[in-house]
Amino acid sequence: MENNVSRRNFLRQGAIVASGVTVFPESLTILKEGRSIGANDRIRIGIIGCGSRGNRVYMNGIYKHAEAMNAEIVAVCDPWRLSREETNAKVKEWYKHDAKQFVSYRDLLGMKDLDAVMIASPDHLHTTHLEAAAKAGKHVYVEKPLAMDMGKLIKATDAVNKSGVVVQIGTQLRSLPGILGARELYREGKLGKLSRVEECRNSSQPYWYGYLRDVKEEDVDWNEFLNDRPKRPFNPDVYSAWYGYYEFSHGPIPNLGAHFIDIVHFVTGAGFPESCVCLGGTYTWKDKHNFTTPDCIQATWTYPEGFLVSSSNNLGNGMGSVRNFYGDKGMIRMSNWNEPFFNTDGSPRGDTSQKGEKPVTPIDVPDHFLNWLQCIRKNEKTIAPMEAGYQHAVAVLMAMKSFETGRKTTYDHKQKKILTA
Repeated sequence: MENNVSRRNFLRQGAIVASGVTVFPESLTILKEGRSIGANDRIRIGIIGCGSRGNRVYMNGIYKHAEAMNAEIVAVCDPWRLSREETNAKVKEWYKHDAKQFVSYRDLLGMKDLDAVMIASPDHLHTTHLEAAAKAGKHVYVEKPLAMDMGKLIKATDAVNKSGVVVQIGTQLRSLPGILGARELYREGKLGKLSRVEECRNSSQPYWYGYLRDVKEEDVDWNEFLNDRPKRPFNPDVYSAWYGYYEFSHGPIPNLGAHFIDIVHFVTGAGFPESCVCLGGTYTWKDKHNFTTPDCIQATWTYPEGFLVSSSNNLGNGMGSVRNFYGDKGMIRMSNWNEPFFNTDGSPRGDTSQKGEKPVTPIDVPDHFLNWLQCIRKNEKTIAPMEAGYQHAVAVLMAMKSFETGRKTTYDHKQKKILTA
């Protein structure tokens, strides 16, 4: 690669200035051993996982800032031929060149002229791909939930910390102006003593039904998808709608609740739960697809800071979704993530002069993709760095271990172990 020393070892800020957007202030921690990229050098990105997240959300998010940040997508990777070809067609339309196409992430990560990867693979592969990318020295944007296994989470975290690459966890709600406003309100003490945070997320049907596709075995590298899962005959339902199979995805708590738990951590500054209990099952959707992911599940965590957090997910009826932070001086309602409201009604120590709800004042910040690109340029921590992903992963893993065992779980921070009571 031309000017390799300059690309990997020197830091310039021209592209950030050119973008006209301020870097998020809390990302200003310089990574010790990172791979910074010169302002005049292009950030070359590979996509691992070309489904709805990789091909649409991630690709579109990067293309929005491609010119200002001098970034482009140069490689795509997916076990399904049709996904690779569809994603490459978009690359060709946007950048006027074909992307290099790969079946295996190993081959993509072997590219010497690749600076960063975006991981949008199935849940059971997130830590595998993250660890490999970090060891290959590639900056990473990785989808949540970060992990399905504590041991793999630790290995991936160690690899990231050793490599010094810039990591952005895909908990993009942190980059919403409304969420930043809610956090500022909390820091100002407007809620008073927090006692409870609750989420009730309802839907008329499990989201995994929307991913069912007529996938042909000859178009898929089935073993690449399975990875370390036991070998078995090809199943198009499992391949396309893996969200609905517990071996590949643990369901609503990690997929939907990870955003919620991460926002609890982000707003309050809390790190790890003290304990968790979780109950659920498949109560409504029993059919020919034999889905094994729970369609109704509820988890409750206690935090050492002295408050309770609960996440309830019912995929059998779409009415009554709520998301609230309760303090003794006020509450924040977040039914719409980006339009939270503050209210003192019902608060025993609230400001009695305020009546009714008032919108929370938003705080503008770069969007999640731009923040990642900016931090790659400056070799700084992102708004959702590795430690944030580790924390949300521990919380959801505690919940799923409780669900699996029927027992209360705790987290031993020193031993990095989730224990059952």
